[in-house]
Amino acid sequence: MSNRRIGVRVILPAGLSAAMAAGIGAGLAPTAAAQRGVPVAARAKKVPHVAFFGFATDNSFAQATWKGVQQAAKKFGGSATFLNGNFSATTQVSQLEDEITSGKYNVFVIQANDGSAVVPEVKAAIAKGIVVVAEFTQVGSNYSAIAPQVPGEISVVESAVLNGTDLGRLAIQACGKLPTCNVVYYQGFPTLPLDVARTRAALAELRSDPHVKVLGDPVGGYLSSTGETVTEDVLSAHPDVNVIIGSSQAMEGATIVLQDKHLVGKVKVIGNGGSTQAVNYVRAGTWYATFGIPEVTDGYDATLYGIEKLQGGHPPTAVNSANLGPAGGMWTQSVVKSHHLVGQYSD
Repeated sequence: MSNRRIGVRVILPAGLSAAMAAGIGAGLAPTAAAQRGVPVAARAKKVPHVAFFGFATDNSFAQATWKGVQQAAKKFGGSATFLNGNFSATTQVSQLEDEITSGKYNVFVIQANDGSAVVPEVKAAIAKGIVVVAEFTQVGSNYSAIAPQVPGEISVVESAVLNGTDLGRLAIQACGKLPTCNVVYYQGFPTLPLDVARTRAALAELRSDPHVKVLGDPVGGYLSSTGETVTEDVLSAHPDVNVIIGSSQAMEGATIVLQDKHLVGKVKVIGNGGSTQAVNYVRAGTWYATFGIPEVTDGYDATLYGIEKLQGGHPPTAVNSANLGPAGGMWTQSVVKSHHLVGQYSD
């Protein structure tokens, strides 16, 4: 199992402020957790040992979460371990079973690849006294819910359904006054339930506008190289496309193609992700918008709430990740500039 783990244990002075530890990006107000400034001495009875069940170790988004997880664990003199989910529900279920049995961790932060698949293990962990926090993705089958779906868990998540709807709304805004606006939506991984929910919501929102024509929904994935290849195919089949939507990584690949073909600005780009690259493209006007959340902050808050509960506190039980940054995550150029936004991670 050693090939699945990345560990950290560092002791910091008790006086380190929560705002410093959170690593909050420029332009973002301190979160509720940071503002409370939880006194360490008062809650040091249990040292936190955090297991972070992330999407995958080679995923930049999960690495941003991991940074926040480590910051929160360090603040309380605890330890943290990254268990590589490798974008597999089966792998995560097996890891959860192993670590419930091992008894090495008293806090689980779960970034579920399949929210439904991990429910039995989450229930078993809570029954054993382990504090469980769902981070970014829901534990359960309702991908629109923010509230916990398993009694006793903490939920710091984004609504995949609302995310898809907002991506559709941004695309409709980008269409402007075009009498017919041709849009292509790039799916992430159609094998992941949260991606299925997001795609359905995005397409439903797009089709709600009579001026929008959806030309297709190819798989763009989460790699720049995939986005580049798909965009070549899209432009070949649909040279009249007006707007493309996809993960920030896929849209970065798409941008390479658009630049080569001198189509930047003519084809509007909507990204899904708050990386440094995505935010910079929006600021420059290369992209119309991106949907972003401050993911390091999200990982930090999720872990902090778990530690608070472990040490006898009463943290929030439901937090919408999109509300941790401005404009509910809908980062257009005006939002990026007015809030002086920077990305908290790089793709």
